[in-house]
Amino acid sequence: QVQLVESGGGLVQPGGSLRLSCAASGSAFRFVGMGWYRRAPGKQRELVAAITSGNTTTYSYSVKGRFTISRDVALKSVYLQMNSLKPEDTAVYYCYSEGTLGGRDWGQGTQVTVSS
Repeated sequence: QVQLVESGGGLVQPGGSLRLSCAASGSAFRFVGMGWYRRAPGKQRELVAAITSGNTTTYSYSVKGRFTISRDVALKSVYLQMNSLKPEDTAVYYCYSEGTLGGRDWGQGTQVTVSS
């Protein structure tokens, strides 16, 4: 099965920036589509951003203009550049990769805390 390892989370002040990384490995990995969800305590899980094999990107309304998703095919990685961070962005961020059979593989999550 595909393994996804996330990194880059941490504590940042409001208005600051953070860059999340997700590296895929495993013989089953094929780049179909990847993206990021987030889950905050007491909140429903939210799709933050997604990118397709054709490099088309989509974003949730709450992060449009502030977050950018990108990929590096050679490194089998996807990234989430987060700018102008707000306290409401505080959540655990999860990377996913769409499987060739229609399922999804998930990372373990990385905590992002926006606070002064």
